[in-house]
Amino acid sequence: MSEDRADWRKLVRDVPDFPSPGILFKDIAPVLADSAALAAMTAEFVEVCRGERVDMVVAVEARGFILGAPVALALGAGFVPVRKPGKLPHLTRSVAYALEYGEAVLHMHLDALQPGDRVLIVDDVLATGGTVAATVALIREAGAEPVAAAVLLEIAALGARAVLAPLPVHVLLSV
Repeated sequence: MSEDRADWRKLVRDVPDFPSPGILFKDIAPVLADSAALAAMTAEFVEVCRGERVDMVVAVEARGFILGAPVALALGAGFVPVRKPGKLPHLTRSVAYALEYGEAVLHMHLDALQPGDRVLIVDDVLATGGTVAATVALIREAGAEPVAAAVLLEIAALGARAVLAPLPVHVLLSV
């Protein structure tokens, strides 16, 4: 692990019982608030994803947007937001999925991706894999190809990689 990554790990804050009792939330806000960590993290995302040859970066609301937009710019790719219900102004496709602490629905504009687009998924935390799996479903429904996922933090004990296989998953920090 690089010295930068060790510094990032120290910045991740544990928040017990959020958003519900029994959940230990991994808060990356302190990582985002540190300009050096944010710059290094963005550069490393770009480095590990450069070989994926992507047309579009799809990022999940809300912290995924913060990570995905600069990655899309650096890779010369377009950016597509995946959002919660009622947040996108145009026609959308949607998928419902289970979270470790409930259920959720994600939406993406119908015209956000074109058939054959090569898509990188970016999100902040990979826990059970439900959110990324739902995003994969939206991408495939559009006729596009999910080529990899990239996340800042993986909670490895929850086994999301098995849920997402064979999709390559790039992780910057694992706890």
